[in-house]
Amino acid sequence: MESVRTYTIVVEPDESGELVVSVPALPGCFTHGKTLDECRARAAEAIEVHIAGLLADGEPVPEEVGKPQLLTATVAA
Repeated sequence: MESVRTYTIVVEPDESGELVVSVPALPGCFTHGKTLDECRARAAEAIEVHIAGLLADGEPVPEEVGKPQLLTATVAA
């Protein structure tokens, strides 16, 4: 039986106007899209492929242990 997993995704704009998606709990799992809906759909696909690769390689599949938080830091530059 397949397990259902939920991962937080981070969506950030790049210089070209595309949105870049990363999955903090799955290092190396990235994708992109033009809209938030597209990013969410592509993230689900990328996560599935990433997990399949981990399983095929006999690697453990990381669980998200806590929700990432978005913070800011102000520095003199």
